Amino acid sequence: MKSSTGILTIDLSAIQSNWRCINNQLTGKTSASAVIKANAYGLGAAYVGPALYRAGCREFFVATLEEALAARQYLKPDAVVYVLGGVRPGAEPLFLENDLSPVLFTLEDTRRWLACTQKLDAPPACAIKINTGMTRLGLDLQEWLSLLASEEELRSLRPTLIMSHLACADEPEHPLNYKQLAHFQALADATRSLLPDTRFSLANSSGVFLGSQWHFDLVRPGAALYGVNPQPLKPSPLKPVVQLALPVLQVRELSENADVGYGATAQAFPLARLAVVAGGYADGLHRTIGRQGFGMLDNHRVPVVGRISMDTTIFDISAADIKGGPQIIQVLNDELTVDSWTALTGALGYDILTSLGYRYRRCYLKDGVSIEQESLYE
Repeated sequence: MKSSTGILTIDLSAIQSNWRCINNQLTGKTSASAVIKANAYGLGAAYVGPALYRAGCREFFVATLEEALAARQYLKPDAVVYVLGGVRPGAEPLFLENDLSPVLFTLEDTRRWLACTQKLDAPPACAIKINTGMTRLGLDLQEWLSLLASEEELRSLRPTLIMSHLACADEPEHPLNYKQLAHFQALADATRSLLPDTRFSLANSSGVFLGSQWHFDLVRPGAALYGVNPQPLKPSPLKPVVQLALPVLQVRELSENADVGYGATAQAFPLARLAVVAGGYADGLHRTIGRQGFGMLDNHRVPVVGRISMDTTIFDISAADIKGGPQIIQVLNDELTVDSWTALTGALGYDILTSLGYRYRRCYLKDGVSIEQESLYE
């Protein structure tokens, strides 16, 4: 390894495979979009978005206007880009100029968008989000019913998508899943006669695996695309997406007892070999890993020793019996997955992925071959 920082490898073919796995759960006219907000959960939306487009995805969700404007640069013109954060006052012209679709979640935003678009022959698609039980963003059910009662206003708005979000989909038996489903099904039934062309969307990654009742017209996978198991109590149907290899900066061979790391919370003994790698909590290796953490050195499991620092982590490589100086220690690979770290530390897969810093040298794979961004659509 020539880099002084770690190498983060992102397998775009695995992401495509995971999107197809989601599609295989769907029936009828239900389709799958892709959530690529937060820079595709930290993995690089400018690479991930085009790879998903090549796999057949045509609808994408981002969080902010800035993310949406960036998406317009790397996605094909026919891709639909929904902005989960809605449209702020004064931002409407940018949405219209760039054919961006806001997800509206207040009556004020809904009516402001309508005022800007009702005289246009072909306004961009828009979505309306409704709160069915998560109590986050969204119109409350009574607000939706009041809007539904204003038929002319709603027909002028022409929402292409009505959506909500599941709070407990990763717990299949949680009663809130069924409560939210009942609320959403009722509002869909009440809306279809007025807006027959509008589609409905409830399921996130885990919601897809609750069953077809939750699918409606569009599902919105996010974390599952990036290898996070949507069914934590079952084997994952998805492929791992990321690998992370950290370069060894120094190897210490101890001749006497030694304290290790901040706070001297760990001790090492004579004949121990300690490898100090480039990568710490500033790079996404959470300090909560502590003594539970480990990496892989030439198929040997090597434990973390002491506290993780901002820029470095220390591993005990004594048992690995590696001759000479080791070059790298892997902390993510096909066996040591994001799900493995989730089970070990209690951190969410989302936390782990979005915390992977920008000091790593990133390598993107397509069919096992490293690629440049320009070749993504080839």
